[in-house]
Amino acid sequence: MVAKIGKGSSLHGALSYNQEKIKEEQAKVLFSNRVMLNRDGSVNMYLANQSFTPYLDANKNTEKPVLHISINPHPDDVVSDDMYSEIAQTYMQKMGLGDQPYIVYKHEDLDRQHIHIVTVNIDENGKKIGDSNNFYQSKKITRELEKTYNLHTAEKKKQSEDLPTLKRIDYQSGNVKKQITNTAKALIKGYRFQSVNEYRALLSLYGVTVEEVKGKIKGKSYNGLVYSATDVNGEKVGNPIKASAMGKSVGYDALQNRLEYSVKYMKENKVFDSPKLVVRSAIDKYIDKQAFLNDLAKNNINVVFRKNTEGRIYGTTFIDHQNKTVFNGSKLGKEFSANIFDELFIDDQQSEKQQATLAFFDKTAFSNMQKDNFMKNAEYNNEQDNSTLGLALLEQHGIDYEEEAFTHRMKVEEKRRRRGL
Repeated sequence: MVAKIGKGSSLHGALSYNQEKIKEEQAKVLFSNRVMLNRDGSVNMYLANQSFTPYLDANKNTEKPVLHISINPHPDDVVSDDMYSEIAQTYMQKMGLGDQPYIVYKHEDLDRQHIHIVTVNIDENGKKIGDSNNFYQSKKITRELEKTYNLHTAEKKKQSEDLPTLKRIDYQSGNVKKQITNTAKALIKGYRFQSVNEYRALLSLYGVTVEEVKGKIKGKSYNGLVYSATDVNGEKVGNPIKASAMGKSVGYDALQNRLEYSVKYMKENKVFDSPKLVVRSAIDKYIDKQAFLNDLAKNNINVVFRKNTEGRIYGTTFIDHQNKTVFNGSKLGKEFSANIFDELFIDDQQSEKQQATLAFFDKTAFSNMQKDNFMKNAEYNNEQDNSTLGLALLEQHGIDYEEEAFTHRMKVEEKRRRRGL
């Protein structure tokens, strides 16, 4: 079990955060102490504020009097609502906050359930409740609670490294906002990347993309993020979702903070040495792209290729899941630049273009007979008008189909000569 105590100055902010979760049906109130609620037990923002106000008014010198506590059991623990309520009350009592006004919320917006507690550290006489030993006291209490309720021990460090198991989001199953939020939250917290493009490449593995939004409102500049689900082809599907509607942990400021931390971390640690050896080995062994990707996957590495409209690779981003790092190929050295992979997989590129061309024909208004005649003309009768049109269309896809058609025609004519036709 891990408890985290956050301090702030905005009671309204802490209450609103949890209230939004309730509106989204991702949280509910389990218990309250010395806080006025509606008759049905639901939170009334006005009554809640009125319950805390006498404590806050009694001491306006304390800069951060609001406490927002989260208690997270191990993912394998099964905790009932009654047990959560008992755990919260015991925790608050032993922390010296048992007589304070507080509300206990149960959150279900992550893969594992957990509780949040909102309270203040000013007592009814205006005296600040001491918190110099909060960290060690809190840790001691959570260890006791684990024993009392027979729960797993979950150190914070181990929990942060044990990221929730992520899978590609299923936009057809609904609740896309929750799926994207959980995915983005886990990736921002668990991985290191130095640019928005690298973050976007990481998200793409799970069927999500993100865009930066910048502008001005009444002369004031703003920056934000907008997330979207994507299909297997990377195309956006459904409605985009503002990060502000998903929570601060996946917002612009949180991302910028993670970028700053990542730049410093990657500069101070040798994060490229191991993946560089793996990628170098795969380049030497394979010219088939799928075999190359499979070899990297065996070593817990993914790669995202960025291509232009002609199918040429102009960017590569590697995701090292072992070390939780994301980086462009150029960070490994010139021999890992996009041009190297474009040349390495040239056969695959041509094959993909041929498939794209066939797909083009499938989407045209030609009838089956017209398509058959069209392809025969392109291959066997270069002098006919339909052949000229067809080859002109095919050449737009970057492959010398005229040369290929000539080669096929020569082979057919050679076979005819052998048969005496």
